[in-house]
Amino acid sequence: MSIKPIKSDDDLRMAFKRLELIFQAQEGTPEADEMEVLVTLIEAYEHKHYPISAADPVEAIKFRMEQQGLTQKDLEPFIGSSGRVSEVLNHKRRLSLKMVKRLHDGLHIPYESLLSAA
Repeated sequence: MSIKPIKSDDDLRMAFKRLELIFQAQEGTPEADEMEVLVTLIEAYEHKHYPISAADPVEAIKFRMEQQGLTQKDLEPFIGSSGRVSEVLNHKRRLSLKMVKRLHDGLHIPYESLLSAA
């Protein structure tokens, strides 16, 4: 087992190539140990160089609208008047906790998506 730090995208590609070869290694083997170390190194490098930012609550709402074929009018029971819905969807008004609860309960949008910038 010859493991070294991942310092570049080229190193990352090489780590992934090696990981593909040993991914199905049987537990308790040196290859399984190597796999665990490689996964840890890959995750650390990706976390540092390719962070995933929190979802935008408005984008989460728009995504659910698209999924379910909803219009802005369909959001009124969850957000309020048509003007308020428009303000939320145009980032001019933040979601209140009451809106978040209603959107979660009614449209099953995860709290994590709705609270990320609320």
